[in-house]
Amino acid sequence: MNIVIVESPAKAKTVNKYLGAGYRVLASYGHVRDLPSKNGSVEPEKDFEMHWDVEPKAAKRLDEIAKAVKGATKLILATDPDREGEAISWHVYQVLDRKKALGKVAVERVVFNAVTKDAVLDAMRHPREIDGPLVNAYLARRALDYLVGFTLSPMLWRKLPGARSAGRVQSVALRLVCDREAEIERFKAQEYWSLVAEFATAKAETFPARLVAIAGKKLEKFHIADEATALRLKPALEGGRFIVGSVESKSQRRHPAPPFTTSTLQQEASRKLGLSPRQTMQLAQRLYEGVDLGGESEGLITYMRTDGVQIAPEAVAACRQTVERLYGPRYLPSSPRQYETKAKNAQEAHEAIRPTDFTKPPDQVARYLEDDAAKLYKLVWQRTLASQAASAEIERTTAEIEVNGKDGVAYGLRATGSVVRFDGFLKLYEEGTDDAEGEDGGRLPALTKGDALDARNIEARQHFTEPPPRYSEATLIKKMEELGIGRPSTYASTLNILRDREYVRLDKKRLVPEDKGRLVTAFLESFFSRYVEYDFTADLEEKLDLISAGQLAWKDVLRDFWRDFIAAVNEIGELRITEVLDALNDMLGPHIFPGTEAGGDPRACPSCATGRLSLKIGRFGAFIGCSNYPDCRFTRQLAEGGDKASSLGSEGKAIGTDPETGLEVTLRSGRFGPYVQLGENGEEKPKRASIPKGSDPESIDLTRALALLSLPREVGAHPETGKPITAGFGRFGPYVQHDGKYASLSGQEEVFTVGTNRAVSLLAEKAASRSRRGASVLKDLGEHPGLGGAVQVLSGRYGPYVKHGKVNATLAKDRDPGELTLAEAVELIAARSAKGPAKKPARKARKPKREKEAVEKEPAS
Repeated sequence: MNIVIVESPAKAKTVNKYLGAGYRVLASYGHVRDLPSKNGSVEPEKDFEMHWDVEPKAAKRLDEIAKAVKGATKLILATDPDREGEAISWHVYQVLDRKKALGKVAVERVVFNAVTKDAVLDAMRHPREIDGPLVNAYLARRALDYLVGFTLSPMLWRKLPGARSAGRVQSVALRLVCDREAEIERFKAQEYWSLVAEFATAKAETFPARLVAIAGKKLEKFHIADEATALRLKPALEGGRFIVGSVESKSQRRHPAPPFTTSTLQQEASRKLGLSPRQTMQLAQRLYEGVDLGGESEGLITYMRTDGVQIAPEAVAACRQTVERLYGPRYLPSSPRQYETKAKNAQEAHEAIRPTDFTKPPDQVARYLEDDAAKLYKLVWQRTLASQAASAEIERTTAEIEVNGKDGVAYGLRATGSVVRFDGFLKLYEEGTDDAEGEDGGRLPALTKGDALDARNIEARQHFTEPPPRYSEATLIKKMEELGIGRPSTYASTLNILRDREYVRLDKKRLVPEDKGRLVTAFLESFFSRYVEYDFTADLEEKLDLISAGQLAWKDVLRDFWRDFIAAVNEIGELRITEVLDALNDMLGPHIFPGTEAGGDPRACPSCATGRLSLKIGRFGAFIGCSNYPDCRFTRQLAEGGDKASSLGSEGKAIGTDPETGLEVTLRSGRFGPYVQLGENGEEKPKRASIPKGSDPESIDLTRALALLSLPREVGAHPETGKPITAGFGRFGPYVQHDGKYASLSGQEEVFTVGTNRAVSLLAEKAASRSRRGASVLKDLGEHPGLGGAVQVLSGRYGPYVKHGKVNATLAKDRDPGELTLAEAVELIAARSAKGPAKKPARKARKPKREKEAVEKEPAS
């Protein structure tokens, strides 16, 4: 019996069908070992010894693999054809060898770029050994990421409370987002005008033209700088005799884009399908590993983590045949198109992402796929076919129009247009764009030199220059690829980390840095500038590629990096918090101390007038405070403008007087957001009430403020206990409370209107739901494909989660539980299983002998 190891159950199921009797295919469920999340997992002082840990669930799977291997003829490691796949095979081999499970069993490594019968069988005929240099590159990358994360992150916690982590790639990606935001904030819009005329030919065909020259001199963009200049020029043109001075037409050929790489697939799926990079990779993974097509499972696309744009010669031939069959010989170029990778530091030379079988068009397989997967497959299909289709032929026409103005000056106008003479590849696919196009040069009517034109309308148009756009997830990935930062397999996870750490947020599909993220970036730029430089990170990636090519020793790279890095860390460790804050005040000054329209010192305290505002670090993060503290207690949130009440400060804005006490009611802003206050700060702390989330602080009037200050409100006495029921706002929103038991209300207004009967009913329902065993089922997904047993989505105390047996996997905050598929749930369950139990058992477990055993030697090159 031959034992074959792949990563996932879905892939195992598909491959097993192809190999048949004599083979048993088992899944490792991804990585089987990892560096423990604690200090000492990588020891630079011991020549970068790496201590690997096997989680309990992974240990159980490895025991099953070891049991199957004993007595087998051959062990075939068939994990993915990239660094991560090579590393998984290496880890499995190392564990089995340590368990002495291999004996005389032959070990082979095979790779296939597509999960199809032909590809798998061909791979089995061409085995090789584990690629030592490729594993070394993985070890170097893993050690670097660990050392940077576990060295920088603790320093962030000490110097910047509230910051969560730093990373080799994530910090550079965050800097890109923050630098773009700073660029937008520095931008000053500049006004300019244009004059556009609408012309009509003798046949009443209309088209626009723009003023481009005055007295033979070309107009620059800002030549017409204001309305006065535009309105002075407009009358000079009106009523003039407009003649076509020249017409020039040029034929151009537009060529198709290459097939998808990982980054271009993520970009296009974002633009055209609205999918996040993580969603795209999850769907692509399933399309690659195998889809049940009515009883037969087959991978529909090739491997989806790649920088390569080439496709195999036989695939090129099949693609060209499909183009000719579907669209005719005119749409097929005379010879196959060849593409070259342009990405900096491109990874191993894998094929581009393409369909595995061109006889399976999207409409034929769509019924076997969920909607988003079908759309993604169609995208891959169309892009691949278009890459081998004929070029589009476009005719671009420019017409120069002349007129002598009423002021005796000669003016020139220009009209442009284009016509698609042959659509070529555009019939199959057109690449999306991230930014708005310029003015559309539509098709022009037939014009001839000397033609007289009728100017029906001349319009003066105002324009303003615009700042560079914020990055979308797609454009950030594109920028990272251009700079050589990260790798295809890391883009999606890097963006997820930035969002999970709350360093950035998505607003209208654009990435906006949070203040926490800007603080981290400013800190790293101030004290670790080299390690967040784009060129330095890209150069390090290039060294990792040289390691994988066997041209550099991986530990030499680690030594060079660690020597300078730890010296910088030790130097910064001696800095006082005040020195850190001074540096951040200077770097973030334009952001946290923006100038005012009235001018003056933006750092002058608005409360005491003599103090200076500066960045402060508190238990819960950063805020702005006065230098005269504690005499002046003015505080506000980090940046003004995000919250409508953020600039109110501790003195606030008066909104009326309480008729019962005669005390002034003010609207204020503090470190934890806007609030209302009754009376002034004195020896006794005045009564305050937070403004609920979602409420506009500017809409708070005296009546609303007094209602908030009256909370918690006594609703009435509970009919069974006689104890009071109260209503108010808490950490999780509006609530009713009785005898220490809470129940949520449906909305903010119900806090002020809920009656006793309604409150008693809500409390009873909450008590009943708590007494029930188990959580409510939101969705039954079906049987687990590999392990059996029901897989369900349930609603829990802390949100929706996936359950299979005793394993519970939490869903991400932005994930709709109703849209979760069985395949996605299985992945979540496998990932959670690999982490082991949530809590350690009370009984002290016997310490495994892994400290010595788990130290790995450098693999042979």
